[in-house]
Amino acid sequence: MDGITVKHDQLTADDFIMLWGSVWGGAPTKEQVGLALKHSLFCVSLHDGQRTVAMARMIGDMGLCCYIKDVIVHPDYQGKGLGRLLITELLSFVKAHGINGTDVFVELAAVPDKMPFYEKLGFDTNSAQRMKMSYHIDRYGE
Repeated sequence: MDGITVKHDQLTADDFIMLWGSVWGGAPTKEQVGLALKHSLFCVSLHDGQRTVAMARMIGDMGLCCYIKDVIVHPDYQGKGLGRLLITELLSFVKAHGINGTDVFVELAAVPDKMPFYEKLGFDTNSAQRMKMSYHIDRYGE
């Protein structure tokens, strides 16, 4: 991880979209990303010189729950401990901003092949099934 710098709440929409596309393709629009970043509790990005190489963000209420979203490490940088660094930064944020002496549920969704990575970091599964819906916004077609 030599030469990697950590930045808090400085992730740009362009870098978000670039990283998303490097792993998942089909990135959201710049407008969507801008809104998501604006309403995130915390974002962390990792940089190799001027190149943004990894990111993660957190949403939630800080009192009871936080949800880790969009943990992305560029394929050229995977397997170098950057994912662990991202999670450590997010958990440090929760520790610094949560109410002392209380528990905050920190949750995330992981695809099956990434679950062992998160388990090594202390996450475990529960019996709840994650449900989702992609809700299309079309105010002009009403």
